[in-house]
Amino acid sequence: MEIPTIVLPPVQQIDTVEIPLPRADVPYYIPMVVPPSDLRDAEGAKPVETTEVPPAPRLNLPPLPPIPIPSSEVLVTAAAAAVTAVAATTLTQPIIESIKKKLQKFLQGKINKWKENQKQKKDSLQSSKKM
Repeated sequence: MEIPTIVLPPVQQIDTVEIPLPRADVPYYIPMVVPPSDLRDAEGAKPVETTEVPPAPRLNLPPLPPIPIPSSEVLVTAAAAAVTAVAATTLTQPIIESIKKKLQKFLQGKINKWKENQKQKKDSLQSSKKM
């Protein structure tokens, strides 16, 4: 009795590619210095004098309570916004009206044409039934 055998070819050496290890640039932050909770003024330090902000001017009208007047920055911003809004509305209104009239005329023409076509179809159906 014969025992089967397997003949293997000789082993070939395979060159491998070297892959470098990955690197990552990890972000870092500059640490923030937080003062201790029991912080006190240094001995001999003078306190900083704070200037008081004057109260906002008020408009006094006898039947109403005093009304505070806003600062000039707020008034300038509000006035610029109001002028811009009025100018934009005034300039665009004639353009929009013109477009509206043309569009309305165009749509009305299309509706009239559709009605005529419907009437012609109805008349042609009635005339074909009479024959």
